[in-house]
Amino acid sequence: MQLPATFDDLIEEANQCNLYQKLIFQLNKDFLLANIDLDFHEDILPSSLKLMLHETVYKLIQEKFTEYLNLLYIIDVSEHAVKALDGEDVLKLSEDVSFLILRREWQKVWFKNKY
Repeated sequence: MQLPATFDDLIEEANQCNLYQKLIFQLNKDFLLANIDLDFHEDILPSSLKLMLHETVYKLIQEKFTEYLNLLYIIDVSEHAVKALDGEDVLKLSEDVSFLILRREWQKVWFKNKY
Protein backbone atom coordinates (compact mmCIF):
# COMPACT_ATOMS: atom_id res chain seq x y z
CA MET A 1 0.00 0.00 0.00
CA GLN A 2 1.31 3.42 -1.02
CA LEU A 3 0.26 6.02 1.55
CA PRO A 4 -1.18 9.29 0.23
CA ALA A 5 1.19 12.25 0.49
CA THR A 6 -1.44 14.99 0.80
CA PHE A 7 -4.93 15.48 2.15
CA ASP A 8 -6.35 15.82 -1.36
CA ASP A 9 -4.67 12.57 -2.46
CA LEU A 10 -6.11 10.78 0.55
CA ILE A 11 -9.65 12.02 -0.09
CA GLU A 12 -9.40 11.22 -3.79
CA GLU A 13 -8.24 7.67 -3.06
CA ALA A 14 -10.96 7.18 -0.43
CA ASN A 15 -13.62 8.34 -2.89
CA GLN A 16 -12.25 6.14 -5.69
CA CYS A 17 -12.44 3.11 -3.40
CA ASN A 18 -15.89 4.17 -2.12
CA LEU A 19 -14.49 4.19 1.42
CA TYR A 20 -14.93 7.85 2.40
CA GLN A 21 -17.90 7.10 4.68
CA LYS A 22 -16.00 4.26 6.32
CA LEU A 23 -13.14 6.68 6.96
CA ILE A 24 -15.60 9.01 8.73
CA PHE A 25 -17.02 6.10 10.77
CA GLN A 26 -13.49 5.07 11.80
CA LEU A 27 -12.66 8.63 12.87
CA ASN A 28 -15.86 8.85 14.91
CA LYS A 29 -15.16 5.49 16.53
CA ASP A 30 -11.63 6.41 17.60
CA PHE A 31 -12.60 9.89 18.82
CA LEU A 32 -15.34 8.28 20.91
CA LEU A 33 -12.82 5.80 22.35
CA ALA A 34 -10.59 8.74 23.28
CA ASN A 35 -13.54 10.49 25.02
CA ILE A 36 -13.26 13.49 22.71
CA ASP A 37 -16.57 15.12 21.90
CA LEU A 38 -16.37 15.30 18.13
CA ASP A 39 -18.76 13.53 15.82
CA PHE A 40 -18.46 13.98 12.07
CA HIS A 41 -21.65 13.62 10.06
CA GLU A 42 -21.33 10.85 7.48
CA ASP A 43 -21.99 13.31 4.63
CA ILE A 44 -19.42 15.89 5.76
CA LEU A 45 -17.55 17.63 2.96
CA PRO A 46 -13.81 16.91 2.85
CA SER A 47 -12.99 20.59 3.32
CA SER A 48 -15.17 20.73 6.45
CA LEU A 49 -13.64 17.50 7.73
CA LYS A 50 -10.15 18.94 7.34
CA LEU A 51 -11.11 22.20 9.05
CA MET A 52 -12.93 20.59 11.99
CA LEU A 53 -10.19 18.04 12.58
CA HIS A 54 -7.48 20.70 12.40
CA GLU A 55 -9.36 22.96 14.80
CA THR A 56 -9.94 20.12 17.27
CA VAL A 57 -6.31 18.98 17.23
CA TYR A 58 -5.17 22.59 17.71
CA LYS A 59 -7.43 23.01 20.76
CA LEU A 60 -6.28 19.68 22.20
CA ILE A 61 -2.61 20.64 21.86
CA GLN A 62 -3.26 24.06 23.44
CA GLU A 63 -5.71 23.15 26.19
CA LYS A 64 -5.87 19.37 26.75
CA PHE A 65 -2.47 17.93 25.96
CA THR A 66 -3.06 14.66 27.84
CA GLU A 67 -6.22 14.00 25.80
CA TYR A 68 -4.27 14.84 22.65
CA LEU A 69 -1.62 12.24 23.49
CA ASN A 70 -4.33 9.72 24.35
CA LEU A 71 -5.99 10.32 20.97
CA LEU A 72 -2.70 9.74 19.13
CA TYR A 73 -2.22 6.53 21.12
CA ILE A 74 -5.73 5.22 20.42
CA ILE A 75 -5.50 6.02 16.71
CA ASP A 76 -1.97 4.58 16.69
CA VAL A 77 -0.27 7.51 14.98
CA SER A 78 3.44 6.85 14.56
CA GLU A 79 5.39 8.44 17.40
CA HIS A 80 8.38 8.72 15.07
CA ALA A 81 6.30 10.65 12.51
CA VAL A 82 4.98 13.06 15.15
CA LYS A 83 8.46 13.66 16.59
CA ALA A 84 9.76 14.40 13.08
CA LEU A 85 7.35 17.35 12.75
CA ASP A 86 8.43 20.90 13.49
CA GLY A 87 6.86 21.96 16.78
CA GLU A 88 7.76 25.65 16.55
CA ASP A 89 4.44 26.73 15.03
CA VAL A 90 1.51 25.08 16.84
CA LEU A 91 -0.91 25.94 14.03
CA LYS A 92 1.26 24.18 11.44
CA LEU A 93 1.94 21.30 13.84
CA SER A 94 -1.77 20.74 14.40
CA GLU A 95 -2.38 20.74 10.64
CA ASP A 96 0.39 18.16 10.11
CA VAL A 97 -0.83 15.98 12.98
CA SER A 98 -4.37 16.15 11.58
CA PHE A 99 -3.08 14.73 8.32
CA LEU A 100 -1.16 11.99 10.17
CA ILE A 101 -4.39 11.08 11.99
CA LEU A 102 -6.35 10.93 8.74
CA ARG A 103 -3.63 8.92 7.04
CA ARG A 104 -3.51 6.36 9.87
CA GLU A 105 -7.30 6.07 9.88
CA TRP A 106 -7.18 5.60 6.11
CA GLN A 107 -4.70 2.74 6.55
CA LYS A 108 -7.08 1.02 8.97
CA VAL A 109 -10.07 1.41 6.64
CA TRP A 110 -8.11 0.32 3.58
CA PHE A 111 -6.74 -2.81 5.28
CA LYS A 112 -10.15 -3.77 6.70
CA ASN A 113 -11.63 -3.45 3.23
CA LYS A 114 -8.80 -5.28 1.49
CA TYR A 115 -8.47 -8.22 3.92
